[in-house]
Amino acid sequence: MRNNDMLERRSEMLKRRIGELIAKENQYGLGRQESHFLQMTIRELHQTAFELNGRTQA
Repeated sequence: MRNNDMLERRSEMLKRRIGELIAKENQYGLGRQESHFLQMTIRELHQTAFELNGRTQA
């Protein structure tokens, strides 16, 4: 698997996890630890998107 494919797959997994956490937040609310995990996951998604855009433009 190429690095670009790995980044795309990682992006898909992060988006799915973020969606699950947001749905849980809307239904029940998130605890402190889960809220922190959501923020870290969003940061990872942004970093992955940045890396993916850098690779496609290079």
